[in-house]
Amino acid sequence: MPTVSEQATQHGFAPLAIARIKGAQRANQIAIYLLYAAIIAFMVFGTIASIKMFHDSALLYRLFFNLPYALIALTIPITLYDALVIYRYRLSQASMVIMSIGVSAIILVGGLIFADTAWLGLSCWLGVAFLFKSNFKRFFDFLALQDELEDTEEVL
Repeated sequence: MPTVSEQATQHGFAPLAIARIKGAQRANQIAIYLLYAAIIAFMVFGTIASIKMFHDSALLYRLFFNLPYALIALTIPITLYDALVIYRYRLSQASMVIMSIGVSAIILVGGLIFADTAWLGLSCWLGVAFLFKSNFKRFFDFLALQDELEDTEEVL
């Protein structure tokens, strides 16, 4: 049975770690699609609800008001998973991960408890998903650059 040091690694990362990070990146991409859907739903249903003919439509008001919140709220578990993967494999500084998740959670819970609103807290979760997207992109750009450097060293 091969030992850990004999297993193939990619720049110090085991293949299982790379697979988990790629899975988290795919999950983050789903979260970002949900965030875009929330923004589009807000714009479309807000525009339709502002038309005088639809001012009294409760359904349009609910779609305009609650659908974007629900779509953003669906991204929170995905973002938490991404945060755990980023923290576990040190793809970002631990303080950045803790601060982004902590501030978003505190603002969301504080807004719900003290101000009876969730818009500010949920808007923080928008930023966290995009922050993690850039972390994943930088990591895989780093791996691609290392592969490129190894290829040029082999040629020389």
